[in-house]
Amino acid sequence: MPYMLVRHKVEDYERWKPGFEEHGATRKESGSKGVRLFRNADDPNETVILLEWDDLGKARQFAQSDDLRETMQRLGVAEQPNIFFLEEVETVEVYKATLVREEAGV
Repeated sequence: MPYMLVRHKVEDYERWKPGFEEHGATRKESGSKGVRLFRNADDPNETVILLEWDDLGKARQFAQSDDLRETMQRLGVAEQPNIFFLEEVETVEVYKATLVREEAGV
């Protein structure tokens, strides 16, 4: 499953968040399957957004769109975002990792 990870600071999280939510329809139309939103525990204006996509090419196209650039500017994104394109390799549950270590004698 492809993902896009975005990290950026915003001028004011409380002002940014409603606009981010409104932009959800555009993300969905562009192929986003869902979002997980995080805030830095020490800096509430720093966000990390993990977006799941149906297609990596669509994620790249969305990230490079004028619409996204203009929306970020309008909502007060305070710096150039860091954007990473990811492919999920595996989900490891805690108990599974423990069992693997135990079986290996670690």
